[in-house]
Amino acid sequence: MKVILQRVLSASVTVDKEMISSIGKGVLAFAAVAPGDTEKEADLMAAKVLRMKLWDDEEGGKALIKWKKSVSDIGGEVLCVSQFTLLASTKKGAKPDFHGAANPEEARRLYHYFVQKVRTGYMEERVKDGQFQAMMEVALVNDGPVTLELKNGAKTE
Repeated sequence: MKVILQRVLSASVTVDKEMISSIGKGVLAFAAVAPGDTEKEADLMAAKVLRMKLWDDEEGGKALIKWKKSVSDIGGEVLCVSQFTLLASTKKGAKPDFHGAANPEEARRLYHYFVQKVRTGYMEERVKDGQFQAMMEVALVNDGPVTLELKNGAKTE
């Protein structure tokens, strides 16, 4: 499983010209499921999304300790978006190869499991979702920018 985690000031997902999800300050998690991924990988990834220290501990606008607080520490929001293209191989030619992504049925099951683990690990009302297997417009305002690649499982290299 692979997640691209971005610290954002805001983010939203639009499908068929209708905004279906939006968040304020928090994290945007683009997630991809690889063949062979299990609930164990999804559990670990959900915990990483919620515990990753991306914000400074501040007082009066001055950073006291850098990289001290997680999205849950700051009371931020989480937007999860499925993105199988994260697992594309670009080693040969100019056309991406998507065989590194799980089949749609298994990916759907495990992606929804991952989102549910993020919700139950935090506050359900602060965790939003895109739409699996839809063409989405994802808008975001990066904060920093801070962007991290989180990987686990055997098939994410």
